[in-house]
Amino acid sequence: MAQVTDLHISSNIPLPAPALLLSEVERSRKQAEFMAESRQHIRNILNGEDHRLLLICGPCSIHDTEAGIEYAKKLAQLAEEVKHQIYIVMRVYFEKPRTTTGWKGLIMDPKLDGSDNIPEGLRQARLFLREVIDLGLPTATELLDPITPQYIADLISWSAIGARTTESQTHRQMASGLSMPLGFKNTTTGDLVAAVNAIKAATQPQTFLGVSEQGVASAVTTSGNPDCHIILRGGDNGPNYGADDVAVTTALLEKHGLQPSVMIDASHANCGKQQEKMPAVFREIVRQRAAGNQQVIGAMLESNLVAGNQKFPRPIEELTYGQSITDQCIDWETTEILVRNSAEQLKAAGVAG
Repeated sequence: MAQVTDLHISSNIPLPAPALLLSEVERSRKQAEFMAESRQHIRNILNGEDHRLLLICGPCSIHDTEAGIEYAKKLAQLAEEVKHQIYIVMRVYFEKPRTTTGWKGLIMDPKLDGSDNIPEGLRQARLFLREVIDLGLPTATELLDPITPQYIADLISWSAIGARTTESQTHRQMASGLSMPLGFKNTTTGDLVAAVNAIKAATQPQTFLGVSEQGVASAVTTSGNPDCHIILRGGDNGPNYGADDVAVTTALLEKHGLQPSVMIDASHANCGKQQEKMPAVFREIVRQRAAGNQQVIGAMLESNLVAGNQKFPRPIEELTYGQSITDQCIDWETTEILVRNSAEQLKAAGVAG
């Protein structure tokens, strides 16, 4: 009989059921209470009930958990200093979309050697998230694979759907069932309508194919996620972080009957993926908010211990500690100055939680 299945499959290894991993790396009652509280703070910012600026800040991706925790400890101290003007949520990105090929993140390849030990990657992700939460820092990530949320979503305060997947029906459906606030980025071309349509879809009930806590294929029905917003990240035609861009975006959201809440990414196409330009973009975002535009509810900043990025793949022992192996980031010293100065600017403008 002719073979008609698995022609291009070299292996198919079952993952542990989500319930099994969640019991192995368990969420404590205190951590659960923190997650609920942090998500509510973010909802209040999106709805205009909390007037602080929401800041998603941290490494482009987590590849070294030791360096990631060192960064988190510094960020937790900074977050406490500026908590009345800025609500800081740490970027904890474990999945990386690839235009062609490349390292796909800690969950997919935790050893950075192409061994793709996904069960170990999921376990490391949960362990890392618990450490960050225990420091008093809310967590943020991009959810790329629709199965991943079953393993880590209970430890995520805010999530994003990226520019490459905003148009994906699968990701819009997934977003409709997530329990945390969520941002949709404009597409890589800079298209806003796709992100607006994504918000409309994610706020509605959906039924789709998913995986149960026991790891069984299932039909998932959602009630819709009301806490969705747009993220401006620039596009092929250039940046879109200016006041005029925000005005166009808020008008489009209002036209479609959506909350005109806008987050702006200071990295990616808004800075041309050049970390040297990121501080100026961030300062402009803060300037708009300090000038009274309350529809600018938040910003994103890619930041690490060491500035820039480094080529990868390469031997792990040759990697610079605390430096990104994906997109460029600003260094910690620059981050501190930017955030502290922004908090002072917002305080002078009367912005407070």
